[in-house]
Amino acid sequence: MSLALIAAPAFAADPGSGAGAPPAASATLDPERARMNQRVFDRVWNEVRSQYYDPDLHGVDWIAARRTWRPVALTAPDDRTLYRALGGMLDLLDDDHAGAAPPAVARRQDTLRQRRPAIGVSLRPEPSGDLYVIEQVRPGSPAAEAGVAVGWRLVTGDGALWTPEQDIAEGHPVTLSLIDGEGAARPLTLIPRMMEPSPAFVADRSRPGVLVLTVDGFELGLGRWMGEQLEDLPPDTDVVIDLRGNPGGRLAEADAVLSCFLPRDRLWAARTGRSGRRVELRTAGGCGDLAEPVGNDVAVLVDANSRSAAELTPAALQEARRAVVVGAPTAGAVLISQETRLPDGGRLSLSRADFITSGGVRLEKRGVTPDVAAEQTLEDRRAGRDPGLEAAMAALAGADQARVASPGH
Repeated sequence: MSLALIAAPAFAADPGSGAGAPPAASATLDPERARMNQRVFDRVWNEVRSQYYDPDLHGVDWIAARRTWRPVALTAPDDRTLYRALGGMLDLLDDDHAGAAPPAVARRQDTLRQRRPAIGVSLRPEPSGDLYVIEQVRPGSPAAEAGVAVGWRLVTGDGALWTPEQDIAEGHPVTLSLIDGEGAARPLTLIPRMMEPSPAFVADRSRPGVLVLTVDGFELGLGRWMGEQLEDLPPDTDVVIDLRGNPGGRLAEADAVLSCFLPRDRLWAARTGRSGRRVELRTAGGCGDLAEPVGNDVAVLVDANSRSAAELTPAALQEARRAVVVGAPTAGAVLISQETRLPDGGRLSLSRADFITSGGVRLEKRGVTPDVAAEQTLEDRRAGRDPGLEAAMAALAGADQARVASPGH
């Protein structure tokens, strides 16, 4: 995967912004920059005031927030400072779906499935400080060739030559301030090059009797693709759906995935928007060309970076007793959000509705608890081990054996 941010909101800003003291801003500023800063800040502030799902904003004094953060935003000399200010203000909502992405980040997300310049790393912001963890290193990429490894950290504080708020271009060197697995500083200069996109969905049939479906995001076409993989699947073939590291995506695709395994018109959730009106979510079909949901045994893999639709889906299957959930507790970031393009090309992600499961469980700040605990450590990943997948296949094998041994089989 080329450079992308993996975060609570789909397009997170700086992880170290927080709700503390605002960062220092430049005393002099280009007038055009100042005008754009004002347009962006005012658009974000007004969107929250008028569109946020909770009209009381969780008790936050939004007028006071404006007084604190608007002067910082208006005098920001660059995107990094502006979006740190926006992030600091949005953090007051204590909502993982409320975030603002700088223009460069939004552009990378818009071209995620296109051929584009890349250095070959995926980043996840740490909870505090100007650090990002390298979650993936794409084989054959400039980063891989330079020896960058999963678990290294990117430093983006003062003095960093490149931060995620900046674009990258083919052939233009990028200097990264990295810390390796031993804690040593490893500054590296990489030259981005054009790379083909990584697929959003991958089917692995290499294991006898098991189909592993890895889903990087709930993107357009997921339900159709999953239906194609399940069509004509032998009934004794187990299915593992890997949602680890999946940040979520389209609610309609989550419904389509559920329709692959649950009957049509099955209640699986309810949402409540700003007006307070409750809307039930029921499976609507849409799993490719499948006429009926499949009956194969299913396991769903999740971890702490499974968010939003990647939490709603396993929760619905778990409550329906249709799948065993394996892995680590999910992020608990499940409010229903909507994105708005900002005047400078950046993007605002904002929660527009609350969500509860069909069983009445509010997953926000709680997440999904797996039926079988199996966490993949950094050491496991570096060594190529996957205890989560092994545990999922073992759980499915146990279910198969129990079925054979039960009366009537």
